[in-house]
Amino acid sequence: MAYNKAFSLFSFTLLLLVLLLPLHSHATSRNIHDKKSSPFEFLKHLQGCHKGEQVKGIHNLKAYLENFGYLSYNHSKNHTHTNDDDFDELLESAIKTYQLNYHLNATGTLDAKTVSTMMMPRCGVADISNGTNWMRSGKKKHHHRHGSLHTVSHYTFFQGNPKWPSSKYHLTYGFLPGTPTEAMSPVAKAFETWAANTHFKFSRAQDHTNANIKVSFHRRDHGDGHAFDGAGGILAHAWAPTDGRFHYDADEQWSVGAAPNAFDLETVALHEIGHLLGLDHSSVEGAIMWPNIRPGVTQGLHRDDIDGIKALYNF
Repeated sequence: MAYNKAFSLFSFTLLLLVLLLPLHSHATSRNIHDKKSSPFEFLKHLQGCHKGEQVKGIHNLKAYLENFGYLSYNHSKNHTHTNDDDFDELLESAIKTYQLNYHLNATGTLDAKTVSTMMMPRCGVADISNGTNWMRSGKKKHHHRHGSLHTVSHYTFFQGNPKWPSSKYHLTYGFLPGTPTEAMSPVAKAFETWAANTHFKFSRAQDHTNANIKVSFHRRDHGDGHAFDGAGGILAHAWAPTDGRFHYDADEQWSVGAAPNAFDLETVALHEIGHLLGLDHSSVEGAIMWPNIRPGVTQGLHRDDIDGIKALYNF
């Protein structure tokens, strides 16, 4: 009898192992698959779409453009079109604006180059706020030797030019509980880089609750009205002065330095600290404040980023 009980227990344990092992391996392979599939993947299916068409999934494109400030049906007679799949005039106009900001041919059609640019991982801060296209308003005109005018877009500020008051040039930063230890040094280095190129000083606060800037990692909807979207898509976001919040998306593949298919913590920190200091997105592709962020590379500050901070703070 004792033998039978022991054998039954052994059989049951074996059965459990047989059942659970495939589940475990399936979950792992599914997670790997999720990492490959970007939240912006839906754009591939819409390539070639243009005004007058009705294609399943266009409502996702509208949501994308609304999220980054290019589209708003609120003040339009066509506000009922927000959630439909009609490629209407407002959508065409929004795509043209996006194409201008990203130096693409402003056709208003979702061509291959526009799709590949839109699919790039990026910062979650909108390119356009309250209907004002800051990426196009920051322009200088340069004369060339042959007398022709060439327009160069550059750094921009948030609406109303918010900045830290002159009494707050020494800012403290802290890491909220749950921040991976390996992220702390890259973030500290990014603060050092900004300090070396500005009049700001940064130091880590002993108590994160009293810090001017709070760095943290979050997943999906994390209560700030700007949900993350899983691996790929939006990588991080931060607020204009003097809010001080800086959020990384914890679902991303993060790295210290350049690593294939991963995002460098320090490069993303340089971008988000730019927002925390008052810089909005730049339309200079080499600038750290360019909205798109590529995997597998590291990047430093550009002349445009430094010029922007100097212009905002007059130093």
